[in-house]
Amino acid sequence: MISRVGIVPETARLWVVRLFAMTRKELLQLGRDVPLLLFLIYSFSLSVYVSGAGIAMQLTNASLLVHDGDHSESSRELIHRFREPYFRFDGEVQDPDDGLRQLDQGTAMVLLDIPPRFHESIHGREPVSVQLQVDTTNAPQGLSAAAYAARIVGRFSFDLALSRLGAASDGNMRMPMVDSAHRVWFNQDQDETWFQSISHILRMITLFAFLLPAAALVREKEHGTVEQLLVSPVTPLQIMLSKVLAMTLVILAATVLATVSVLKPVFGVPIRGSAVLFLLLTALYSFTTAGLGLFAATITKNQAQVGMVALLVISPMLLLSGITTPFGAMPSWVQTLMALSPLRYYIDITYGILLKGIGLDLLWDSVLAMALLGGTMFGLGMWRFRRQFA
Repeated sequence: MISRVGIVPETARLWVVRLFAMTRKELLQLGRDVPLLLFLIYSFSLSVYVSGAGIAMQLTNASLLVHDGDHSESSRELIHRFREPYFRFDGEVQDPDDGLRQLDQGTAMVLLDIPPRFHESIHGREPVSVQLQVDTTNAPQGLSAAAYAARIVGRFSFDLALSRLGAASDGNMRMPMVDSAHRVWFNQDQDETWFQSISHILRMITLFAFLLPAAALVREKEHGTVEQLLVSPVTPLQIMLSKVLAMTLVILAATVLATVSVLKPVFGVPIRGSAVLFLLLTALYSFTTAGLGLFAATITKNQAQVGMVALLVISPMLLLSGITTPFGAMPSWVQTLMALSPLRYYIDITYGILLKGIGLDLLWDSVLAMALLGGTMFGLGMWRFRRQFA
């Protein structure tokens, strides 16, 4: 008589062996697709470097032209405050129209126009203003230039007021003052390459975690091999799970490649938290996003349709989940809708582990939400797959 206790472990062993064989098959198929592998390597190496080093969001060395109608001590002091790293003094123009012409041609970004009698008006305690004209063809850079210029001029006026009060009180300030001291956490140098490079990796993980499993499943449907798999000893769960496991392993390897080849050695991005925890949660995110891809594969017939569905799903996720735009600045209905986006939670997890060094004690709610979304989407994909070939 055969013991049932012995049958269950044998069944589990066979189940795992078949899942391993199917996963190996998916990896071998992906390995034969050389163009896709090259694109994958590029997306997690050179593309990360280009995104981090080639896209500047902060204002740096904005070209500044000056029309100084006063040529006084005060005007020279004000001009001297417009210096690097935000502004680059590119010379003085004799006529404001020459400066406007260079703004129109794109050879300068900012034109500072200081009126005559500037020094005399200041010391005569008369109201005086300077004019700043900014090329906002590149709106973020132009608005940043205007904001920095307003701060510089405001600080110049504040220092003048302080000097007057100090002179009136024999150099001793007797009035109360509020001094605002700013402290920057987690990215003390405010190095934007950290944010840009990590954001690009998040985009690539999202894209490939969706497309790779979906394309693998649709390829089986296009070649007619999915019916052959269904009549084999493997179950539909093993068919779908093997694709997710294989592509998750590939994405984890690509993430490690991006971290050790670009993030740390090139940009100096720290990993203040647990690298193992980051990789485990990246695997969970890949599984969650792969569930979306597998569900899309069950409602499409070819890889072109998968690509169209990816545009409809991935684009809103990338634009509205908080990678490029602060999540809190979005309308409330968008924030509510993006609660269904796994990327919304993975962003908090990534920056929390890499830059803040926090663990599961603070990230558990994001991990739980991501796990629930992943299980739900994988279950829906499994249900659709069974129904499609029942």
